[in-house]
Parts: sequence; C-alpha cells; structure tokens
Amino acid sequence: MANNDEELLRLLPRVLRARDFHLYTEGGKRLVDLWLQGGRAVLGHKPHRVLLELKNVAERGLFSPFPHPLERRFAKALTVFFPDRSFRFYSNPSSMYHAIEKALSVKGASFNCSAIPDPAFPDSKKVTVTLWRPFVEPVPKAPILIPVLPWPLGPVVLALDKSMEASFPQGELIPPVLLAPAARALYGLAAQIRSPSRQRYYRVEKAITGVWQLRGIYLTTRVDREKYSELFRSFLEAGFLLPPQASEPAILPAIMSKGEETKLVELLAGEK
Repeated sequence: MANNDEELLRLLPRVLRARDFHLYTEGGKRLVDLWLQGGRAVLGHKPHRVLLELKNVAERGLFSPFPHPLERRFAKALTVFFPDRSFRFYSNPSSMYHAIEKALSVKGASFNCSAIPDPAFPDSKKVTVTLWRPFVEPVPKAPILIPVLPWPLGPVVLALDKSMEASFPQGELIPPVLLAPAARALYGLAAQIRSPSRQRYYRVEKAITGVWQLRGIYLTTRVDREKYSELFRSFLEAGFLLPPQASEPAILPAIMSKGEETKLVELLAGEK
C-alpha cells in the first residue's frame, strides 16, 4: 500500500482514543473511521481477544525475533484464506518489497511497489503481484498476493503460488509478540466472514452515484488530488474520516448507527 498523505491526516483534531470503528478526539468529537488504517483495522480498533493474546505473549518477554511455535499457528491461520499457498513473513514492507523485486528480477520482470493493484478497485487486468482484501470475492489468482491483514502491528505477509516458492527461499523471523495477535485476528476475521450478521447498509448502496463505486465493503473514487482533498475535508467536517489518499478505498464499518448512515448517504449522494 502507498504511503499515507500526512497533509490530510494532520487536518484531524488530536485523536485521544480509538474504539470499534470510531475515533474520539480532543473537544469531544466522535468520527466514523472509514479509513481503518488502510484495512488493517477492518475488525475495529480493538478486535475481540486480540489484545489479550498480545498481553499473554508479552508477559513471557517474547519481544525478540526468535523461532517459536507461533510461526506455525500463524501460517495455519493464513491457510484458512489461502489453502493452496505457501507463506513468507517480513518485519516491514520495505523488506517484503525488496524480496519481491529480487525474485522478479531473476525472471526478467520489473516491480513497482507504488503501483500494486488493489482488488477494491474494479480491474480485470492479469497481474503478477496484487493485494488481497477480505470481503472481496473471488481471491485474486495472481502468483504473489499481499494480504491486507486485520491487525496494524504486522507482520507483513506474502501468500505465494507453488510456482513462486523457489524464488522466495525464506522470509524473516517475526517476534512472537506480533505473531500471536495477528493469528487471533485472522481467526476472528474468518468467523466474521462466515457470519451472516455483518451489517449491510442498503441506503448507502443505493446512494452510490457519480464519483463513487462500491465493491463489497469498499468505496472507491478516481478523482484527482485536488478534488479528493475537497472530499476529505467535507467528510471530516460531517464526522467521517476518509483515507488520506484516493488510491486507498474507504471501508464501510461493521458498526454504524442509523443517524451516521443517514449522514453518509447525504454525503455520497451530494457528489455527482
């Protein structure tokens, strides 16, 4: 995913607390978070039992990147979504991008980390590398998938087709304190995907016109930077946080009140 546009994020009041799908700022204002850290908070800012997992492993002092059984548990959680793939773990996006660049250069292919396709944006092009997002079907068939995981502390993962395994001989050791909550979040995501109880916003779906498109839970737009800056400011004034750049999708949260849905419908319908 591309770097965040801090210029727009700095328009926010200071955020004091994040809970579920809302942000609470100085002055007592509550914002509906439609960014959700690029999708890493798609389960909310305090997913069920995830912080407990982190606490339990942290109390054992497992902050260093040692080999640990949690590597297997995390890989097993990933197979729920990618049953026929192998996985490589990295401590940060730069390490992952370097691994992809090195692997593709051997095959005579180039790689541009700033132009990775996003399945939230409708596109039928055949690619080698693409993001994977939950709640978008089907799973992309690209040989190299970068899952957007539902936990902001990492790690970064590649889900590889069998044909690519030899090109990525190994990843990196990840501290167990990061693996435990990441695995728990994946199981929580699987349960939510299977559940028919996730809220749908039918009025929002009907309001999609003009500059907006909806795919699954993802709202996208293709406007230029100046227009997007206007959208960001108008949504923020109305109590909604959009992603800090148009290349990321807005995400419909799992929890939103009827009043918030009404406001969102008005904002979307007003942009022709």
